[in-house]
Amino acid sequence: MSSPHNPVVIRFGRVGDTVLLQPFLEKLHRRYGRPCDLLALGEWPPLLFSAQPEVASFIPLAHQNGALWLQPQRLRATLALRSRRQAPFYICEPEYRARTKIRPMLALAGVAPAHCRFIEEIASVDGEHWADWLDRFADVTPPAFADVAADSPRDGLPAPRLRVSPAEQADAEAWLRERGYADGPLVLLQPANKRTMRWNGIRRADDDDKSWPAEHWAAVAGAIATDLPQARVLFCGAPAEARYLDTILAAAAGASPRIAAAALPLDRLKALLARAHSMVSVDTGPAHLAAAVACPLVVLMGARSPQLWKPRSASGSAVTLLGGLPTVRRVDELDRALVIDAWRALPARATAPQVVAA
Repeated sequence: MSSPHNPVVIRFGRVGDTVLLQPFLEKLHRRYGRPCDLLALGEWPPLLFSAQPEVASFIPLAHQNGALWLQPQRLRATLALRSRRQAPFYICEPEYRARTKIRPMLALAGVAPAHCRFIEEIASVDGEHWADWLDRFADVTPPAFADVAADSPRDGLPAPRLRVSPAEQADAEAWLRERGYADGPLVLLQPANKRTMRWNGIRRADDDDKSWPAEHWAAVAGAIATDLPQARVLFCGAPAEARYLDTILAAAAGASPRIAAAALPLDRLKALLARAHSMVSVDTGPAHLAAAVACPLVVLMGARSPQLWKPRSASGSAVTLLGGLPTVRRVDELDRALVIDAWRALPARATAPQVVAA
């Protein structure tokens, strides 16, 4: 039996966390016969899922901080939950955050406990990837919806697959043409992560386990430009990371006129990755995005477990991971030659961009 209400999913994660939700949302869509309504932080969920049939609508929330009664946007999000209170609710947050941030919103919205399931109710397995934990969570059912049938067994591991809308593809192609970048392959380099920038400037390298020296990035860019002379090599990042990209680009000055830098909005980055030759990235959200749009990828990891967080590709595109616990605690332990060799060993891209019909 399907539900007369869209499942409501709550996840207060960053870009990579949100990308990893896609197979979970898809599974709920199949189970309930209706797409999901997503309450998530930041501006990125509508950009990531703009072309996904498993998402019906978004409940915006800029941040989770502050007392509920003193935050107008949290109150508006609570009212949006109230209008959906007859739906099944899936809360994909650790218990400490669910207890202090989400449960008060659900109580004020009048959502009955019988309509809710919390991921902490499903014990994680030691060393289990987040996507696998979410996949098991999608099989549980709130008591009020006990008659909803289980989903058929999944073929293979759960992995994100994101699509590009025609508008996003057209925007990316126009952007490339305007800059003269449309005449060859595109290789993207992502040197920054969410910890790179502080309110007062660039974070010290010794305070960021994902920081890799600018001269290493310059060497990688130069090697790619030499091996693939027809390619555009583009250092990319969020608009807030533009100053940092400039420092990286300055280190690469003179290596090749086809090396550049650009601060990109997330929807444009998604569309560029969907057509790019390859990407080299630190462990951060855009790496998960690259895998989700089938872009061959090298990922540099610091003090995180590859078992839990390695990007996955539903298309089977290459994901080469370097570093990570237990052997590597900092990205700057990785030699530039190792990264260059890993990029050279990437198999050619075999998947065309998935663009939804207009």
